[in-house]
Amino acid sequence: MHGLHARLPKTFNLEERLERYGDVIEKNPGALRGHWAEACAKIGSTPFSHVCVDLGCGKGSFTCAMAKAHPETLYIAIDTEPICIAYAAGRISEANLSNAVVVPGTGMKLDEYFALGEITTLYINFPTPFPRKRQAHLRVTNAERFMQYRSVLADTGTIRLKTDSQPLYDFSCEQAVAAGYEFLWKTRDAHADFPNDIASEYEERLGAQGAKVLGFCITPGQAPEHFSPVEPGSLVDYLPKDLEALTYLPHGMESTIKNMINRKNKKGHHHWKNVPQSQEA
Repeated sequence: MHGLHARLPKTFNLEERLERYGDVIEKNPGALRGHWAEACAKIGSTPFSHVCVDLGCGKGSFTCAMAKAHPETLYIAIDTEPICIAYAAGRISEANLSNAVVVPGTGMKLDEYFALGEITTLYINFPTPFPRKRQAHLRVTNAERFMQYRSVLADTGTIRLKTDSQPLYDFSCEQAVAAGYEFLWKTRDAHADFPNDIASEYEERLGAQGAKVLGFCITPGQAPEHFSPVEPGSLVDYLPKDLEALTYLPHGMESTIKNMINRKNKKGHHHWKNVPQSQEA
């Protein structure tokens, strides 16, 4: 989901891993729709008090850390990449976490996996920005997706976004407003404002490369009376006018920004060579 693709070690047997940790992988999430809290609880135990979703879970470190910190809450890690599913399932299984499960799936189908009001919190950590206009429909934070999420969020439920991309952040803020959400908080420096937050692996990695982490927490407000999605444009539209003043090039837009600066200066090289930027995992 986030474009920081996991490298596959030579000794990594994907099929064997998926089979070994199959007990914590839910391959038919639709079958649990509306019943996650009780279906995933231990036999004889009370249902989980909350159901939270880590959309685009990566290798599962964030899900595991949250599950350890909040044993009364069920955490569902969702990702499209089999490698990530295998890693996340392995972490959950080896940590003996009974309140976490992995789902091979996509955010586009959340309303097929979950019932009305079933999710307490939806975490979206460092999603792939899909900066080009023709890819805009794939962004998990466009207004159409936010409208879809309304159907599975509890009335007081929340969506928490974190990203290293200022263009994606500004775009997402606009889209959240268009879908009728209210902001509980916004930050352009999550490390400074929320130093005790549990960080995802991508937050730690990109933060070490100089990224300022931006984020927000939103909750469903009054639904738009007549929602009509506007076709989202390129994230280039959300870049600052003075590109040369950028101190960090957000993941997924490095080459785009470099090319824009080079075209402007009509040179093959410029000071962006010394600007911190995200790197492939």
